[in-house]
Amino acid sequence: MGTIVTDEVKYIGVNDHEIDLFEGQYIVEHGMAYNSYVILDDKIAVMDTVDQNFGEEWLSNLEAALEGRKPDYLVIQHMEPDHSASITTLMEKYPETTVVATAKAFTMMKQFYANEYEAQRVVVAEGDTLELGRHTLTFVMAPMVHWPEVMMTYDSCDKILFSADGFGKFGALDVEEDWACEARRYYFGIVGKYGMQVQNVLKKAAGLEIQIICPLHGPILKEDLEYYLNLYQTWSSYGVETEGIVIAYNSVYGNTAKAAMLLADALEEKGCPKIAVNDLARCDMAEAVEDAFRYGTLVLAGTTYNADMFPCMKTFIAHLVEHGYRNRTVAFMENGSWAATAAKCMRQEMEKCKDITFAENTVKIMSAVNDESLAQINALAEELCANYK
Repeated sequence: MGTIVTDEVKYIGVNDHEIDLFEGQYIVEHGMAYNSYVILDDKIAVMDTVDQNFGEEWLSNLEAALEGRKPDYLVIQHMEPDHSASITTLMEKYPETTVVATAKAFTMMKQFYANEYEAQRVVVAEGDTLELGRHTLTFVMAPMVHWPEVMMTYDSCDKILFSADGFGKFGALDVEEDWACEARRYYFGIVGKYGMQVQNVLKKAAGLEIQIICPLHGPILKEDLEYYLNLYQTWSSYGVETEGIVIAYNSVYGNTAKAAMLLADALEEKGCPKIAVNDLARCDMAEAVEDAFRYGTLVLAGTTYNADMFPCMKTFIAHLVEHGYRNRTVAFMENGSWAATAAKCMRQEMEKCKDITFAENTVKIMSAVNDESLAQINALAEELCANYK
């Protein structure tokens, strides 16, 4: 393979089209890329490995790039098995290689693979360097982005930031698709809880001259880096990326769905710039979470179920709370044929989030939409659209 990143840095990663769920929960219709790189200098450094199912393919890519030479260093930035599971494969092939990682990474290495390479390792910390010849690698600690042992690596020669899982996305590299959509879903699903930690790394990155970003998932980023950095700044600060309103609903017999669509129509008529609607029982939950973080206003439309919320609504809100949802306006629509409790229960859970502004209007449907609830829908639409006038 040996795709050229620069004259002396080559891509040796693999594409996985066999996977159905990434990390056991995220739908990846277009597969995943497990990225790895090799820096060819007076001394040679391999940057991370790949998933165990692709270890032999990866090793073949590495051998082709080495052209008969042997690696001096294996740099491990992140210990999740999709990046570390082929450490043993490389060390068996090239047993004289020195492993470079953080102290916590070596602890995990022993946990995962029963070996922490005491006799041939270099433990690095913030600001430590590794000289390869023309290339000097500086290690940038990135704890909890999104595991505690994570570090990134800056190559001052080619001005490359090897960014671990940062700036990653779902999807294999042999599939053409929009970067932001799948990078956003990846970020908020996997990294989103750790916005403060991402902000800390972005502050460090601001002091570096970066021309190329090499993540562990997704494409190598070489052009318009300000675009990607600005998106990460918005995402990690929980800012609003797109002005608009998300309606997330569940419906048992179609009446709550009808109310959600009536609200969407009313919002459009009143000039809301963007409306996204998610049926929580049928959509990709990670896509619904992505929308909630992307837009500035969220409407939760749910049915009462066992004096509580419907299960998929409860799951959705739990994802928002878990991932640190904040800085948004939230409104409620509830449906109940006798003792309606959905709005109360939804609000109680959303109050666990920080800096939430709750809409004054709440829509209450008793079984089906009538003139009274239709008036409430229009009043809510008027309130929410006032933010965009």
